[in-house]
Amino acid sequence: MIRLYALFDTATRADEGRQVVAPAHDVTGHAEHQELGDRIRAFRRLRRMSLRAAATRAGVSPSFLSQLERGHTSGSIGSLRRIAQALGISIADLFHDDRPVAPRVLRRADRPWLDSEPGSRKYLITQRPLEHLEAYIGELEPGSSTGENPYTHGDSQEVFLVIRGAVTLRLGDSTHVLDTGDSIEYRSSVAHRVENHTDATAEVLWICSPPSPDED
Repeated sequence: MIRLYALFDTATRADEGRQVVAPAHDVTGHAEHQELGDRIRAFRRLRRMSLRAAATRAGVSPSFLSQLERGHTSGSIGSLRRIAQALGISIADLFHDDRPVAPRVLRRADRPWLDSEPGSRKYLITQRPLEHLEAYIGELEPGSSTGENPYTHGDSQEVFLVIRGAVTLRLGDSTHVLDTGDSIEYRSSVAHRVENHTDATAEVLWICSPPSPDED
C-alpha cells in the first residue's frame, strides 16, 4: 500500500502546471511515486484510454500525466482527484492495493463507462486492474456496432457471450451470427467487430484473460 501521507508534502507543491520531481536521494519517495504512477497507468490501460484522452478528461496536460505515470513527478490532491474521476474510480483506489476481505458489489449505475461508438455502450464490470481477467458488458442498439473497422488488443483468450438479443461477430475472415445464450472463444489478436443486425437492443459480455490493454 502506498503511504498517502508521505505524498502529501510534495503533492501540496505540485499541480499539472508545476511539476515536482522526486529528489534523486529520496529513494522511498521515488518508489512511492512510481507505485502511484504504475497504478494510474494500470487503471487507464484497463479502461483502454489513451494517455491524451485520460489527460483531457482530467483537465491536465498529457506531458504531466506521462511524467506522473513514470514516477517522475507527484500531483496535487486536486489533480489526483480529477484523474481518479476521469478513470471512474475513487482517489483512495490510487493508493490502496489491499485484497478485499469480502465480496464487493458493483451497482449497475456505478459501472465505469468506456468510449464507444454512437448507439453502443460499454461498461467495465471488474472493479480494479486484475492480474488474471477483465470483463465488460456492452449494449448495442439496432444498427450499431463496436466500430467501423475490426480491432485487436493484445493476444489474450477472449470469451464473447450474447446475454440478450442477437448480433453478428466478424472474426478475421469468418462471420458468426450469435443469438441469446450463444458464446464464442477466440484470441484477441484476431481482428473482430460486433454489430447488431436486428431491430432490438442487444446486450453482450466480453471476458478477457489475461487483461490485454492497448499500447499507447
